[in-house]
Amino acid sequence: MTQLTLDMPISAFSALHKDQNEFTREMRIAAAVKWYELELVSQGRAAEIAGLTRAEFITALGQYKVTPFQYTAEEVLEDLAHAD
Repeated sequence: MTQLTLDMPISAFSALHKDQNEFTREMRIAAAVKWYELELVSQGRAAEIAGLTRAEFITALGQYKVTPFQYTAEEVLEDLAHAD
């Protein structure tokens, strides 16, 4: 695994009432959720980035109010309309 180093102001931890480990964990999850929401990564890859199981990642999506489905209702209906 690759390790990244970020310079963060100490005030970031206190503003969110998190210690460094909690902050780091939540930052990984938040990044993975956003990249999934933008359809840059799959659900499985996002879970891996977040350091979660897929089931845990789906729960995290709900906490961030992001749908676990990458298809909109309109896209599903369009696919069904064009199915042979």
